[in-house]
Amino acid sequence: QAHLAESGGGSVQTGGSLSLSCAYDSHAATSYCKAWFRQAPGKEREGVAGIDGDGRTNYADSVKGRFTISKDNAKNTLYQQMNSLEPEDTAIYYCAAGCSRGSQSWRDAGPRLQRDYLRYWGQGTPVTVSS
Repeated sequence: QAHLAESGGGSVQTGGSLSLSCAYDSHAATSYCKAWFRQAPGKEREGVAGIDGDGRTNYADSVKGRFTISKDNAKNTLYQQMNSLEPEDTAIYYCAAGCSRGSQSWRDAGPRLQRDYLRYWGQGTPVTVSS
């Protein structure tokens, strides 16, 4: 089992920015697969951004050009910089790690943003964007 803890959520107005962090333990640190997901009220959890062990990234179309995922291996921390926020970005944001289907699919094609590709999850941090 791995432990992940998100921080940095909050409330902003449309067009604002937030920076999320996810501190994880040494078990999660060894995972080739890491990602951010979000779940809005009444909706399914969806992948937002992923980063693999080689530093390749992948983003959902809805956030491309506005969100940036990164990681600091020395600090065991995953980040997500979110700019130009919109009310549609309002959700609980979760970080995830662990290649639940093995790492080969990510090694072949880059980060996958489907929920069942990730094994370990944080508790989430809320983001609210008001118009």
